[in-house]
Amino acid sequence: MRKIIIILAGLTVCYSCSTVPLTGRKQLSLVPNAEIIPMAEQEYKTVIQKGPLSNDAQKVEMIRRVGGRIQHAVEQYMASAKLSSELTGFNWEFNLIDDPKTVNAWCMPGGKVAFYTGILPICQDETGVAIVMGHEIAHAIANHGRERMSQQMLAQLGLGSLSALMGSNPTAGQQLLFQAVGAGSSIGMLKFSRQDESEADHLGLIFLAMAGYDPNQAPIFWERMSKLGAGDGTPEFLRTHPSDAKRIKDLRAELPEAMRYYNRSASN
Repeated sequence: MRKIIIILAGLTVCYSCSTVPLTGRKQLSLVPNAEIIPMAEQEYKTVIQKGPLSNDAQKVEMIRRVGGRIQHAVEQYMASAKLSSELTGFNWEFNLIDDPKTVNAWCMPGGKVAFYTGILPICQDETGVAIVMGHEIAHAIANHGRERMSQQMLAQLGLGSLSALMGSNPTAGQQLLFQAVGAGSSIGMLKFSRQDESEADHLGLIFLAMAGYDPNQAPIFWERMSKLGAGDGTPEFLRTHPSDAKRIKDLRAELPEAMRYYNRSASN
């Protein structure tokens, strides 16, 4: 009976859909970014204040340099696809948190990015940082956090709008928002699906290629991550970003497309 209710609820909100850039997949979209992004910014501010932020000027500058190049590539792609309006409310920011034990990086809705120093040795160089940066920003561009939150609202709470949720249970509504955007918070994020990860890999590969970074390095990076995950103490980055043979195979299959963007960027 619950499944029937969920299906019927889904039909009543089928108009609340958006399209993922590049892949064209339709996704559930019950909450506008205009509501999500301010919550995400507040949560990001809380994480950054707790820090501590790295005082290694060279590494911080690299994170921000790579972030700026990926940002430019994203804005360029969205403009060419006549989707610049999808970036309304984005206020990009790139920070490096000094935590060598945390192998992680994330991007909130609205373009707020955090890297942890613990992932830098696995990145090895600027291109490795770009691979991670492109992947994490791709989650935000594809609105995966908004989609996950919409799915949870419908499946768990049977509600088709944030206003309905906040009216009936403000605490649950706020917690769900924090789960969707609160990377690094004590509440934790709703995990990305394999489908989300595949889309982020694809989009991220295109973005880093457009930014002038060699996409051929992406499968190699994920091979390094896969080996790391084979041991004890799997890092947070791999708990939410499953690295496996299929992912690496898919990335290799997508390289010809990415190389077209890379070669174009090199000629400009």
